Amino acid sequence: MTDLLLDSLIDTLKLLPYLFITFLVLEYLEHKLSKKNEKILSRNKKYGPIIGGLLGGLPQCGFSAMASNLYSSRVITMGTLIAVFLSTSDEMLPIMISEKMNLLTIVNIVGFKIVVGIIIGLVVDLVYRKNEKKQLNEIHNLCEHEHCECEHDGILISSFKHTIKIGLFILIANIVISLIIYYIGEDKLSSLLLHKNIYTYFVSSLIGLIPNCASSVILTELYISKLITLGNLLSGLLTGSGLGILLLFRTNKNLKENLTILSIIYFIGVIIGIIVDLIY
Repeated sequence: MTDLLLDSLIDTLKLLPYLFITFLVLEYLEHKLSKKNEKILSRNKKYGPIIGGLLGGLPQCGFSAMASNLYSSRVITMGTLIAVFLSTSDEMLPIMISEKMNLLTIVNIVGFKIVVGIIIGLVVDLVYRKNEKKQLNEIHNLCEHEHCECEHDGILISSFKHTIKIGLFILIANIVISLIIYYIGEDKLSSLLLHKNIYTYFVSSLIGLIPNCASSVILTELYISKLITLGNLLSGLLTGSGLGILLLFRTNKNLKENLTILSIIYFIGVIIGIIVDLIY
């Protein structure tokens, strides 16, 4: 048992330098792109889902939260918001990069999420889009609510804080995964999670909805450890939008709309996951 915990700690420590470098780059990109993204989305409603899906695929903090605020102010459409939620990479990308996963695999997963987000977003706008008056609410950058107050600390300290935060999640995930394998056995666990139970897709999508980066960390680590299928991974990653969903319920007063958006995202995650595993 001691060896198991020690191995989990060593594996996590090895990843910290890669995580720090990755987050340093991502914080820099977020500072350069966030304001431009807001302007692009607000001025191109007709093509919102396409633009939202593409921008959502970029690894930058707070974008899904910003999109929720834009939707609550009726600056963007429901389809655009859903496109952003479905395509958002969250913590998946830096973890996969730090784990030295095959670059083509990473690109395929991110690209697939973007395509799904765009298609579903366009369909949603065809069904739900209404003539809404643009409210004159001021749009605030919400990065500080989701991450490490990067505007105050600067990208270096923010990257360090985020590295420690995600490193702790990875350590916990590694320990949990190791304990599960130790007590249950890899063969039994694999038979339960890999292709054997359709309910795993519902569970994965539900985990993805947790408004915390821990959900994508756990799902990604499980996939890297080959304990869940690609379909299960995508079910969770498609529904994972960080604090976007939570902020939507806080800022948008229309509860029916919020539940509709939540339901669409959840069941798209389930359905896509099942289809991917049936084909793949």
